[in-house]
Amino acid sequence: MKDYLVRGLTKNEEVRAFAVTTKNLVEEARKIHDNSPIAAAALGRTLSAALIMGDMLKNEKDLITIYIQGDGPLKQVLATANDRGEVKGYVSNPDVILPPNKEGHLNVGGGIGKGTLTVVKDYGLKEPYVSQVPLVTGEIAEDLTYYFAQSEQTPTAIGLGVLFNKDVTIAAAGGFLVQLMPHASEKTVEILERNLKGFRSVTDVYREGKTPEDLLSLVLEGLDVQFTERKEVRFACHCSREKGLRGLATLGRETLQELLTEGKEQEITCEFCGKKYIYTTDDFRKIIELLDNNR
Repeated sequence: MKDYLVRGLTKNEEVRAFAVTTKNLVEEARKIHDNSPIAAAALGRTLSAALIMGDMLKNEKDLITIYIQGDGPLKQVLATANDRGEVKGYVSNPDVILPPNKEGHLNVGGGIGKGTLTVVKDYGLKEPYVSQVPLVTGEIAEDLTYYFAQSEQTPTAIGLGVLFNKDVTIAAAGGFLVQLMPHASEKTVEILERNLKGFRSVTDVYREGKTPEDLLSLVLEGLDVQFTERKEVRFACHCSREKGLRGLATLGRETLQELLTEGKEQEITCEFCGKKYIYTTDDFRKIIELLDNNR
């Protein structure tokens, strides 16, 4: 099954919902970064969440970034998505291995630890919108639920999951998000709360071969969900040698002159996709000339 996202709305228009399956792109990210299971789980959950939140954006060039910084061994988890179903991300320390948590599951919360969750919405304006909240559990879904309650004052329920095969490849991955509209009735709230209380997990649903539509039908059972969008999603990095040159220009003339004097090539590796770009003294010279001409 291809990775894709669906958006739904209950017939009474009191609940909007999103669900995504991301098995293939999470496996691609795992391979790119050679992530340990706990790192793959943390990144996979964050990639799924970013895709859902990216689908909430209004314009094609808008971007959303979820940045998790904790005092645990994973250190940082970052994912960036747009509204076209493209996402990329990485974990600062992809080699972390920890004992299971008390429930016997991967200890993502322990890997992340205490810290902050930052959401950056870039609408192409002079300054992006930035909101930050403290981490609640480090398990990501609960932290994002808290973010929506605190920063957007929107009652939201989020489920995220990554399941592994015995060979540590990804067996299932994805997530859902449901939000109550301001005019939601008490009856709708009661039905949704009952459904969420009885819901098992995202990976349990996908492990059975069910789809994002099936997942939302379970979460919104009794509320007559109607699907309004279906979109393929993928891991996508748009790095290039030219972008790397622009990045080098930010080092400033003095640093570039030092690199030129040393006469050594510089290798830059994209932190998102792992591609490597080699820059020579000719590149440094050209950048310095451009900086001088733009003074």
